Amino acid sequence: MKNLFSYILALFYTVGFSQSSERNLSLEKWNFKNAKDQNWLPAKIPGVVHLDLMDNKIIPDPYKDENEKKVQWVENEDWDYQTNFKVSSKELENKNIDLIFYGLDTFSEIYLNGKLLKKTDNMFRKWEIPVKTYLKVGDNLLQIKFKSAVSVGKELAKKVPFTTPESPRSFIRKAQYQFGWDWGPRLVTAGVWKDVKLNFWNQAKLENVKIEQKVLTKQKAELNIYTGILADKEGRYSVLINNQIKNIQLKKGKNTIQIPFTIRNPKLWQPNGWGDPNLYNLKISLQKESKTLVEKTERIGLRTIELIQEKDEKGKSFYFKVNGNPMYAKGTNWIPSDSFTPIITKEKYQKLIKDSKEANMNMIRVWGGGIYEDDEFYNACDENGILVWQDFMFAGSFYPADENFQKNVEFEVKDQVERLQNHASIALWCGNNEIDEAIVNWGYQKQFKYSKEDSLQVWKDYKKIFHEVIPNAIKKYASNDKQIYWESSPSIGWGHKESLTEGDSHYWGVWWGEQPFEIYNEKVPRFASEYGFQGMPTLETTKSMFSEKPDFSLRNGTIKAHEKHSKGWEIIDLYMKRDYKIPTDFVKYNYVSQLLQARGMQIAVEVHRRAKPYNMGTLYWQLNDCWPVVSWSSIDYLGNWKALHYQIKRSFENQVILTEEKDGILNFYGINDGLKNFEDVTLEMEVNNFKGENILTAVSNQKQKLEDIIKFDSSSVAELVGDSDKNELFLNLILRGKDEKILAETNYFFAKPKDLKLTKPNIKIKKISSIEIEISTDVLAKDVYLLGDTHFSDNFFDLLPKSSKIIKLSKPLKNVEVMSLWDTINE
Repeated sequence: MKNLFSYILALFYTVGFSQSSERNLSLEKWNFKNAKDQNWLPAKIPGVVHLDLMDNKIIPDPYKDENEKKVQWVENEDWDYQTNFKVSSKELENKNIDLIFYGLDTFSEIYLNGKLLKKTDNMFRKWEIPVKTYLKVGDNLLQIKFKSAVSVGKELAKKVPFTTPESPRSFIRKAQYQFGWDWGPRLVTAGVWKDVKLNFWNQAKLENVKIEQKVLTKQKAELNIYTGILADKEGRYSVLINNQIKNIQLKKGKNTIQIPFTIRNPKLWQPNGWGDPNLYNLKISLQKESKTLVEKTERIGLRTIELIQEKDEKGKSFYFKVNGNPMYAKGTNWIPSDSFTPIITKEKYQKLIKDSKEANMNMIRVWGGGIYEDDEFYNACDENGILVWQDFMFAGSFYPADENFQKNVEFEVKDQVERLQNHASIALWCGNNEIDEAIVNWGYQKQFKYSKEDSLQVWKDYKKIFHEVIPNAIKKYASNDKQIYWESSPSIGWGHKESLTEGDSHYWGVWWGEQPFEIYNEKVPRFASEYGFQGMPTLETTKSMFSEKPDFSLRNGTIKAHEKHSKGWEIIDLYMKRDYKIPTDFVKYNYVSQLLQARGMQIAVEVHRRAKPYNMGTLYWQLNDCWPVVSWSSIDYLGNWKALHYQIKRSFENQVILTEEKDGILNFYGINDGLKNFEDVTLEMEVNNFKGENILTAVSNQKQKLEDIIKFDSSSVAELVGDSDKNELFLNLILRGKDEKILAETNYFFAKPKDLKLTKPNIKIKKISSIEIEISTDVLAKDVYLLGDTHFSDNFFDLLPKSSKIIKLSKPLKNVEVMSLWDTINE
């Protein structure tokens, strides 16, 4: 019935809109099989073979238990997909019919009614094929035969006279993370991973729309709208933009039309924290003799973005100027939010971006080892004021540069730039992730015994792809105002001193180098585009790793299998021992691992923000996960906030008061990342003990103006502590503006968590409503952790002596459990 209904709906759509219409073949009944087998099984499109195998009970869920190992055979097989669909005589009356594949993963042959139409070799390209001459009235058979990407990649690798790192993934234009990463499983997919459609059209069609912003003032925005039009025959046509009409003359074949368009009194698109991300809809219609042939709506934002790199006494700046104002970039790195990309829902995209906005972010870097994300991701970023640093999909390996590869990459860039460039959120195109660094710093040439000629070839290939092919394609296909390009992130590896004085930096001395968190104070870059530390996922997500009752033990095979870094547990324990008492209880260990991660990233973020304007950006690694895993994420696979995300929300506030301890002296900084300045700002401080007894109170002598950053008078730790034990004290700081308004507030502890002499808090929880509670304590409750299957408006927070806090719940919870750091110290 579903198949018949889809056909009738498509037929109605085609007849009702005879000039141009679309039919979604993904709605048809699809089947798949191993190429070696005879029996066909039901399949879902869009999808990947692993999902179809799971649906048919042929493989277990690789996200559970240790099942990932059991499904590795899938990547070595060839897979066939097919569907039968009906075409009516009315549909065949259309002059042009195109078959469009929005995503095929990856090496495939496409057959229609037994005729080979095309071979594909790139997961990231759109494949559009004229098929009118191959279709017939009645039943039509569409087949896609997928070759094993691993097998094809190995054959391609043999053509190169030296061994490439991570071979053969670099020879395959496919999501690189699927071959396994230190946070993700090895699940090398195949299949029709995006929609398949038939496009019926007559006379002419719009191929693309490119919107260039020429002038932007308070009075007007002057745009040039370029439309690519394919016409059946020459003649007079009309283009309407929001009902403003322009008559044009088209030649037969491809045409590029430029139309000026003005928006009066424009409202700017502002990044999160600066104002509203205002958007405009532009409806572009192509007409012939007053009949609409096709129409398309583009949603744009009016803003200016510049990447500023200017030499100074310390090196060279690196920051983004948005709408004429220097912007301090606060954000994160994004990986695909599932190993099986077709099951990422629009709701998941929207939630993750809204969670980023709520955590006061204004930029996300789309990492180069994943995918060019779905339109919904960029729509969500547009709507929430989140700028996008967009890597092209190359990461951590050596890539070839033969003629076929160059052409493949150019078409990939074309497809993605044309699809994405009109989004207000796109700030930067970046060639790759860590390939310059891999060539220069990672020792692969020595490891694989490269000759001098081999090493020169690697560098030559690198320059060809990332200094020529990609930037030339951007200039060719992007409008003039959307061409900001950065060859590689980072520009200089973290072992070189220049990585801290110019360009962007991936600093991994913490974690990979096993340096203490405090090393961040010495390693301050101009723009931190990657740094991070691992923490466990929430207990709910940890439970989801098991198909049956979970065994909460660090020695459990399933728990171990969901930590993909070879030394992960060892490194976490090393750092935990430095700052915390290592719990023996699993639940408490999970809790402390999250606190540890949050503490490390808080130190890094505060160091970066204190260095403003030398440092003008901090993007931690990473926002999200692609499966249930111990990783660097701040939001786990099921969408739960870890302690890190709660801390990031605090650390990324537009106005903060930060403390730096150096040689027994405390330095205080007031920081403002907003556009509004604050007059008569003062710093208030109180030293209290954990029972709430006041030891010292002070107010800064002078009132200052807070524009970007101000440094207040310093204080000696010894003077603040006096005769008291600093392990029993905390410093409460308030940044207060005009009219006694609190701009920011924070607490500073004079000792590491493991050295604090905490007393047992009497924490009480009072139910206010079904989704609201009040939590209170008699003495300091450090790092209060609320447990339950709901989202808490705040968590992992310090509750000061004799104080209370209102917490909202995303859904009602019968019982809320609670623990604090005291419970781990006194296990």
